[in-house]
Amino acid sequence: MLDQLGIKKVTLDLPFRLNHVNCFIGETDNGVKVMDTGLHRNQTVQRWNEELEGKRVSDIIITHYHPDHFGYAGGLQQLTGANVWMTETDERAAFSSWEKPFLQQLKDNYKLAGIPKEIATELADNTSSFYPYVTPYPIVHDYLREGEQIQFGTYEYEIICTPGHSDGLVTLYNPEKNVLLSTDHILPKITPNISYWFHGEENPLKNYLASLEKIKKLQVEWVIPSHGNPFLDANKRIQEIKKHHEDRLSFLLEEIKVETTVYEATEKLFPKKMSVHDSRFAVGETIAHLEYLRIAGECSKELTNGVYQYKTN
Repeated sequence: MLDQLGIKKVTLDLPFRLNHVNCFIGETDNGVKVMDTGLHRNQTVQRWNEELEGKRVSDIIITHYHPDHFGYAGGLQQLTGANVWMTETDERAAFSSWEKPFLQQLKDNYKLAGIPKEIATELADNTSSFYPYVTPYPIVHDYLREGEQIQFGTYEYEIICTPGHSDGLVTLYNPEKNVLLSTDHILPKITPNISYWFHGEENPLKNYLASLEKIKKLQVEWVIPSHGNPFLDANKRIQEIKKHHEDRLSFLLEEIKVETTVYEATEKLFPKKMSVHDSRFAVGETIAHLEYLRIAGECSKELTNGVYQYKTN
């Protein structure tokens, strides 16, 4: 399928439990376009130098601001002079999420979540440690906008905004081949992390579930994700992912029949021992689920002795 689309998959290593990211090269008559770039690391730079040797890079398309997709955009732009595209929403997030004003607030937010001081420091430090992996920042020339068309490889794709995993994440859809470049919106083996990061949309899980319904209407046959291998039948996977979140919401409603902090709920939802990096994602995902329930009127949130407590209504 990738060959038919004129697309090459470039799988880059990541130093996490999720150990890879799929980036893509689309050949055009005017050079090549790159979709997502990996972390700014020596291994990434070397791999892109090999993949792009002798090629003219006209455009770099960033599907969302997370470091494994956005990280090397600025460095690759400086090397190639390419135009960088991303959504305006995620441009704002990218240029603030690793800067001091936001980082200084993180520990306070973790304290409100009931996270012990030492662990809160580790989580905040883990966030700040990504700064070298996402700089230099790119200069964004053009914004990706809902419904517009973009050429990538042999075919044109419609830009579909699918917020949830990030507020400004986009997927690309080609109706002729009924194929979706799903980025991190729909993955074949794992569920995309849906977290609230103390900025942006306050109900990312609601947005994510709505985005799944948006894609479901297309009845996509082929899905090409940013993690894992291409797979068939988007709607089957969408149903599995929705069930996963429904189960988590039901589980939390039972667990918070007594007053519960975010930290306590995280330990219930993610009982296995995790790395600091994974723990940060677990906390973010727990908050997203608790806030979904709160906004839906299923539970309350009260500030007690400087810590938020959630309780089923």
